[in-house]
Amino acid sequence: MEIFDIIDENGNPTGKTVTREKAHTDGIPHRTAHIWIIRKKDGRVQVLLQKRSMNKDSFPGKFDTSSAGHIQAGDEPQESAIRELHEELGIQASPDQLEFAGTFPISFEKEFHGKMFRDEEIAFVYIYDQPVDISKLVLQKEEVEAVEWFDFEETCEECRKNRDKFCVPSGGFEVVKKYLERQNQQIKE
Repeated sequence: MEIFDIIDENGNPTGKTVTREKAHTDGIPHRTAHIWIIRKKDGRVQVLLQKRSMNKDSFPGKFDTSSAGHIQAGDEPQESAIRELHEELGIQASPDQLEFAGTFPISFEKEFHGKMFRDEEIAFVYIYDQPVDISKLVLQKEEVEAVEWFDFEETCEECRKNRDKFCVPSGGFEVVKKYLERQNQQIKE
């Protein structure tokens, strides 16, 4: 059974915990780690997205963030990010290979598989820009059906229009855009 820290509006643990099921049945605030795998190709930024397994409790079969998962009670966001990358994609990242980009809130209520799913979370976003050969990834089949590289800007627009194919949270795109803008600014300086 997965246990999460209940968080305050700033994403800080309150000292109380909740089960995954209760968190999503009642919409109790908790934390997640989102890892965006990015690369530059032909002068454009690309993002690796995962296609969610059809048995997922939310957004089955849709393309989502490179890797993401709940932060277990007592864990820190970065250690969760490292664990999720390894579990879902087989990538063994070190702490210095993950760059913290920021946080954003996720809040929605939607029916999946005949029951309501309520999500209230703060996502901690990390960037992984090391070389990735997708043919060598070890996908966690219960979670991930496939992975594919997408153009970042085109996908950002596509996600706004086509929610049938994508379920990437728009807040994640905004955090990554700001990260990329900071990177470009540092290069110019």
